[in-house]
Amino acid sequence: MRRSKVISAWSLLAASALVLTACGGGGDAGGNGSTSDAASMAEGKAQEGDTFVLADVPEMDPVTVAVDEGYSAYNNDTADANSSYNTYVLVSVLSGATVLDGNNKVLLNGDVMESIELTSEDPFTVEWKIKEGVKWSDEDQWDCREFYLSWLAHSGTTEGFNAASTTGYELIEPECVDDYTFKGVFSEPYLDYEELFNSTSMMPAHIVEQELGISDIREVEPGSAEAEKVADFWAGEWKGFKPELMPGSGPYKIKSFDSNSDTVVLEKNPHWIGAKGGPKEVTVRAIPDTKAMATALQNGEIDVVASTQPDVTAADTLKSLTSQGVTYASAPQLTYEHLDLNLNREVFKDEAARKAFFQVVDREEIVNKLLKPVQEDAEPLGSIVFFTGEEGYEDRYSDKMGQGPEAAMKTLEEGGWKKGEDGIYEKDGVRFSVSISHNENERRSQTVEIIQSQAQAAGIEVKDDTDPNFLKGRVDKGDYDIALFGWSSAPFKATQKSLYITDGGQNWQGLSDPKIDEAYAKATSATSEEEALEHYIAADEAIAENYATIPLFETPSMWAFRGIDRVYMQSYYGALWNVGEWEAAE
Repeated sequence: MRRSKVISAWSLLAASALVLTACGGGGDAGGNGSTSDAASMAEGKAQEGDTFVLADVPEMDPVTVAVDEGYSAYNNDTADANSSYNTYVLVSVLSGATVLDGNNKVLLNGDVMESIELTSEDPFTVEWKIKEGVKWSDEDQWDCREFYLSWLAHSGTTEGFNAASTTGYELIEPECVDDYTFKGVFSEPYLDYEELFNSTSMMPAHIVEQELGISDIREVEPGSAEAEKVADFWAGEWKGFKPELMPGSGPYKIKSFDSNSDTVVLEKNPHWIGAKGGPKEVTVRAIPDTKAMATALQNGEIDVVASTQPDVTAADTLKSLTSQGVTYASAPQLTYEHLDLNLNREVFKDEAARKAFFQVVDREEIVNKLLKPVQEDAEPLGSIVFFTGEEGYEDRYSDKMGQGPEAAMKTLEEGGWKKGEDGIYEKDGVRFSVSISHNENERRSQTVEIIQSQAQAAGIEVKDDTDPNFLKGRVDKGDYDIALFGWSSAPFKATQKSLYITDGGQNWQGLSDPKIDEAYAKATSATSEEEALEHYIAADEAIAENYATIPLFETPSMWAFRGIDRVYMQSYYGALWNVGEWEAAE
């Protein structure tokens, strides 16, 4: 990749910062107890400078990889399907303009791209140049049509696309200069342009053309009746797996998907332009219980454990398997566990109720009991916008949290709440009784148990709403009082915008504050990193002052493998980011 004239510092976090789980700097895991040097596995084997290509290695036997939750959708960029667990599968199936290595370094995807270049600062113009000869697994070309369809779907110019985020795309005036050059002229500077057109955003344009009778997707005008038909197809037809509609453009393609067993099987893309090695087949199997994952590896049922849900018992089991040839590692991720309060619920429309809930949640107890056995130096996260160690990070939550039941009750009573006969506060006919909703996950259930005890002492009733499908159809509809889940972040701050601005595509909690909107607008249009930082700090401060989201902690990953030379669980893309260069262990 050519060095552009404006380089995003956010894309260069590397090891200095912690990296909808709904993702990690290198360095060994230190107190996490890795049995390997994780840093030595964090780069691709043929990675050079700013470019990634898959290394040419021998083909190996099929492998089985276990993850925490199952795949659900080929199009992972719709608001109702957006999930890390889809990304973990699709990263080896769909090609994008860039690749992130284990150190979160942003690299040109040299297997499919010639270059990404900022060609003008005024107007802010970027050109993406595609390699000739890149093909989908059904032999159609991967070219500028994919870029145009991605822009159309994410730009917010046509009703119905339901894109999880439009950030960056909405600024672009698109042009396919030729079949292999996409030019974007931005209406204002956008420093994080390297995060656009990533792998999960690049759907097969030729499938849309075939299914809808469109001669050339590039001729579809945004906002037109034809564009609305494309939107219906894009948002609705790429769920699950239909072989004829869902080819691969990466080194693998999906062979089969069984929703009952939460299992996906990948096979080689016969028309992949890059290196042809790696496992002949990859089975991705969901095992929600991390301890069961460890047992499955111990018993030889799987080859790789790849979990974003650290568990001390599972970690101890995996570390004990070194004599069986198992390598265990753990590393920080760009993932944070948090609680989202739904501001559309009557109880949380009341600011005193939100403040009181913050005051009863003691994050130190949660971290000490549930995270420190896995990561000795774990601490509560003090920011929503920044990770620990990043420039701009400051603890903006500790003075609002864990102040005890007396402080919470005082806040409620000053806000007009009265304790009912059952000991639960109420106001204007609304009882302070709320549910914390989450997927099926033991650590999250334990988190709720701790909060229940803390809240009960303050006259707040908290119920546990465990739903295996919470992240697959409820959270994006705002169907919760309090949502407990994790956000995985690529190393670009601009991607947060849709979570917290008014009516943002992933702002499911109903948060609305002009200060937040203005801060993100100024940050994403800034012309320098220093200016952007100032506004991201302002956004972080404004989010905290709304008492709407509680950051709990940064979540480390843990993974283990046997029979493979090296595996690194990339913070955002999971373990399969470079599966095409895995080799059999000696």
